[in-house]
Amino acid sequence: MDQQVKPDEAIAASVGRQSVVAGIDVGGTFTDLVLFDAAHGTVRLAKVPTTLDNQAFGVVAALDAAEADIAALDLIVHGTTTTTNAVLERQLCKTGFITTMGFRDVLELGRRTRPQAYGMKGDFRPIIPRDLRLEIPERLDARGEIVTPLDEDALKSAIQALIDKDCEALVIHFLHAYANPVHELRAGEIAAELWPNGNITLGHSLLSESREYERGVTAAVNASVQPLLRRYVERLADTLAGRGYRHDVLVMNGNGGMVSARHVAREAAKTVMSGPASGVMAAAYTGRRANMPNLITYDMGGTSTDVALIRNAEPTVSNEIEVEYAMPIHVPMVDVRTVGAGGGSIARITPAGLLQVGPESAGSTPGPICYGRGGTRPTISDANLLLGRLDPARLNKVQGGITLDGVKQIFQTEIGDTLGLDAIEAAAAVIRIGNARMADAVRMVSVSLGEDPRDFALFAFGGAGPLHASAIARELGIPKVLAPSRPGITNALGCVVADLRHDFVNTVNRPLAVADMDAVHELFARQSEEGRRLIGKEAVAIREIREITSVDMQFIGQTHLLRVPLPGPAPTRQELQQRFEEAYFARFHVELPEIRANLVNVNTSVIGRRAEIDLSALIDSAGRKSSLEDAKTGTRQVYFDGFVETPIYWRDHLPADATITGPAIIEQMDTTIIIEPGDVASQDHDGNIIITLGAAA
Repeated sequence: MDQQVKPDEAIAASVGRQSVVAGIDVGGTFTDLVLFDAAHGTVRLAKVPTTLDNQAFGVVAALDAAEADIAALDLIVHGTTTTTNAVLERQLCKTGFITTMGFRDVLELGRRTRPQAYGMKGDFRPIIPRDLRLEIPERLDARGEIVTPLDEDALKSAIQALIDKDCEALVIHFLHAYANPVHELRAGEIAAELWPNGNITLGHSLLSESREYERGVTAAVNASVQPLLRRYVERLADTLAGRGYRHDVLVMNGNGGMVSARHVAREAAKTVMSGPASGVMAAAYTGRRANMPNLITYDMGGTSTDVALIRNAEPTVSNEIEVEYAMPIHVPMVDVRTVGAGGGSIARITPAGLLQVGPESAGSTPGPICYGRGGTRPTISDANLLLGRLDPARLNKVQGGITLDGVKQIFQTEIGDTLGLDAIEAAAAVIRIGNARMADAVRMVSVSLGEDPRDFALFAFGGAGPLHASAIARELGIPKVLAPSRPGITNALGCVVADLRHDFVNTVNRPLAVADMDAVHELFARQSEEGRRLIGKEAVAIREIREITSVDMQFIGQTHLLRVPLPGPAPTRQELQQRFEEAYFARFHVELPEIRANLVNVNTSVIGRRAEIDLSALIDSAGRKSSLEDAKTGTRQVYFDGFVETPIYWRDHLPADATITGPAIIEQMDTTIIIEPGDVASQDHDGNIIITLGAAA
């Protein structure tokens, strides 16, 4: 639950109004930009190739493509894949790890899970190798009381040994430091005198909660990407300063908030998954303005599909995200689930004679067949092309001699002949299988968490999302689809509309019946104060501060935690018990009155809300036609249950009050939207297209 309060006068006085704001999202293939000029009511867009060797060059190229006066910009907000790619590809810095005697292997022992559920083997490589993980004498118990004093001489020897091994970053992770950080703090002081740079991570300062394995892995990830992120943001700041930019650069975090580039490297792990988070934040913002606060986001790209849940315009944030096997990053992140199904997902026949779509992808090179870059294996994009959902005329613009008949022949040979289908039927089967996989991802963030998809609308974005959204919504009983103005650059928009946000977690880990409630209230107060202090340090205009408070609870003897929202920071013991029981029943439909509840963590999110952005400017009203007929660019045969002659419209030309009854296709610069037979599409005041499914109309 959140509380809204006006910003401190000191905060409000320290910043001016930012009227020219650029949001830039760096993806694996493209760097997208949205530039809002509030003073003139204009918007500029750009999409340029990502420069993988140095993303800063791509950022500047996007600004140049938008003809932005960099020196005149008031604020740049940036989503980066630097840390995400480093973690997923294991392109990490050499990092040393110093821990309590006897706990050297905590990163490797983990939680007794396996990389593969079945079979006798599985590969696992800890993020820091064993020879760089050292132990020293020190020990605190779970109450934070000293059992073994810190051996400072052993600590200095360990630090020097890691320096001699050319480690670039250092983790200090002691047992039970969340309960009392005295040893970690002293070790940090000693390390600061000896370590050759500032890349030092203290486990408790990043994550002050119990469970030494998760805390250790999170600290290890943070330290391993810290030098990479620091070098990148410094290069970016220097490059922009050289072009006349005089203000701060803000970087998106995985929790959907943002932080100054001057501070972001200190908690580098929080930027992991910032790309997907920015798209979810844009969806929440768009949905709130559209009076559709309950959304399931559906971001379909070339390789994968990301989905997330938004309730009451607030994305689900979790601090129990596992980026890959044995890599839990326990800092708050927007809860995004991913499946390996995208436009480039390859369709094939398995040895058992079954049609399978994904997770293998054709990528961008060679890509789908229709890209004309050498791809020869059928994909979802090729299937959409054969079914008329994508414009076949674009084949005339690609190199490689690709024809529609050539694509059809590959579908016939690779899929149709084995299944007894013609090429068109094979393409339709590929679409159905792909849609089923993506619908499963939606179930992961809704049905599996006790939510009913029928209570939500589907927010479709990404280059391919609006192509499949209606079919997926129909399969799950979702009544409406919301396609935003610019689906292909929604992540960049998220950078512009995101708020400042700081999340805090502190462990109590006491049976609720004996927990010190005064101490709990004091923790909430300290979290609130620290969040407001950090927001006050950022040179960003905000209009209000919101605080979201919650607790993590479990029944004693259980392992997993349940997040329990609270109406305020001073709950009574009885209120916590009641709310936990209600949350547990809502999630599992089980009552356990005979088991005592355990209060594990207290959580506060402090959010600095920024000024509103007018999303209607994303589509230039001057380009709209006076009638729907004038916005039509032609017709073509499109396959639904069979081929139907279907009108094609250009989105930027649609009249503001247009209503379209399917079947129809709406094309635009960055995506294609399918309106299936019986569905009805209309536009709202921001230019979003709202599709009401025929079954719900």
